[in-house]
Amino acid sequence: MSGPRILLAKPGLDGHDRGLKVIAFALREAGAEVIYLGLRQSPAAIVAAAVAEDADLIGVSVLSGAHLPLAGQLMAQRAERGGGHIPVAIGGTIPAEHARRLREMGVDAVYPVGSPLPEVVDGLLRLAGGDGAPAARRAPGKRAGRHGRRAAS
Repeated sequence: MSGPRILLAKPGLDGHDRGLKVIAFALREAGAEVIYLGLRQSPAAIVAAAVAEDADLIGVSVLSGAHLPLAGQLMAQRAERGGGHIPVAIGGTIPAEHARRLREMGVDAVYPVGSPLPEVVDGLLRLAGGDGAPAARRAPGKRAGRHGRRAAS
């Protein structure tokens, strides 16, 4: 059995993705299939790709400070496009008060800058059902085509 399919992207106008690439490589090394959409993705494009790719998790990184409005758009798109079963994790420059608000919006996990890499990888794998247990909200479905870019080797 293959590992979980984890879709990673940078929404909004962020132009720095080194940290997200480090996470992508670490997830791949841990057995996950990583679908990396890259920079400047809209919430609609992220959710559309996650649904099309039958992703087990959506992970986004926001360093610009726009995490609250972008998360709101992402969660709305997830509901509208039939992706409500896909867990969402957000990382980046996120103050503690905003982390609480993100969780209230329905975000499943929040990883502020400085979170230890093993903690992030383990948490994302658990959310995606990669710990041997199925993802909590996993909807049955077939594996769709692969539209995103994979993390480079």
